[in-house]
Amino acid sequence: MSTHSNRWLLGIGLAGLLLETIVSHPALATDKVSLFKVISARDEIVIGMTDDQMSKLDARNAGGVAKRLVSEGTMTVWQYAVRKAEAGALEQAPLRQVGLMSNDALRVEPYTTPLKIVPIPDSSGQ
Repeated sequence: MSTHSNRWLLGIGLAGLLLETIVSHPALATDKVSLFKVISARDEIVIGMTDDQMSKLDARNAGGVAKRLVSEGTMTVWQYAVRKAEAGALEQAPLRQVGLMSNDALRVEPYTTPLKIVPIPDSSGQ
């Protein structure tokens, strides 16, 4: 085998390794999403917030989210709901952006799920 052929094969191998790394770790580019249940007298919804959003609000947990909601009066967040993924598995995914009002919310609590949590879509408004 010539030196040129060895370099070509090495280049192809490295390109394949790089592609595998990018494809197998897409979540590295997105923030982790924390889910919370917001309970009002009328109903309850599940919301999701990224670590970045929570740090901007100085909210580290459900109590911090509730405190910020009371101090601000309103918040725009992503409502999450269960959906079926393309492969058929259930996942917790962003449904729509909603506005929360502090006078409607009675309680904010952490929400845990065994399902995969889909990242919040990238938007400059958040």
